[in-house]
Amino acid sequence: MSKLDLTKTYKELYTATSKPALLFVPPGHYLSIEGQGDPNGEHFAACTQALYTGAYGIKMHYKKMELDFVVCKLEGLWWVNDVENYKDFNEVMQIPRDQWHWQLLIRMPDFINKNDVKNILKRAYQKKPIQYFNQVYLQTLAEGQSIQILHTGPYATEPVSLQLLHDFMKEKGLTWNGRHHEIYLSDPRKTAPEKLKTILRQPVK
Repeated sequence: MSKLDLTKTYKELYTATSKPALLFVPPGHYLSIEGQGDPNGEHFAACTQALYTGAYGIKMHYKKMELDFVVCKLEGLWWVNDVENYKDFNEVMQIPRDQWHWQLLIRMPDFINKNDVKNILKRAYQKKPIQYFNQVYLQTLAEGQSIQILHTGPYATEPVSLQLLHDFMKEKGLTWNGRHHEIYLSDPRKTAPEKLKTILRQPVK
């Protein structure tokens, strides 16, 4: 039985270079969970565990129906309140981490539906009530026109790549049209900081 690999089906969404580029991001299903605070904190780690537990539970359910798929990379949307009050992203980056809002995402195949997900997650939670597991849900995300760039290196040096991305946005006469989006191509537990690869995406108009 072959496995559906969405990173290959939508290759253009999961590949990028060190130069900013325009692309169109079609609507997609994502398993998600929301939170606030430092990404190095316990809350973020617990939500990540809950999200992956849900993703693999859904995978195993559909595998029994001969609809197997590869669990995708972790992704995240990031934002702060009242972002319109800041002049540029450099000011945003100075905001304390405990004020950051985030929504963690894992891309799901289109054949997965919300009712199945609710039932699968409910049964799994009843068997093992993992912290925050009952906050995981399926949603549709439609970003449309976007720009993105590949950042190589520690997460702390992302502002260097973000500057390139936002310079490109201004050159093209574009403006923000959604939340900052990151796709984590590398596992930070197994990859040296200087070799981490992260796609940085920004919906625009």
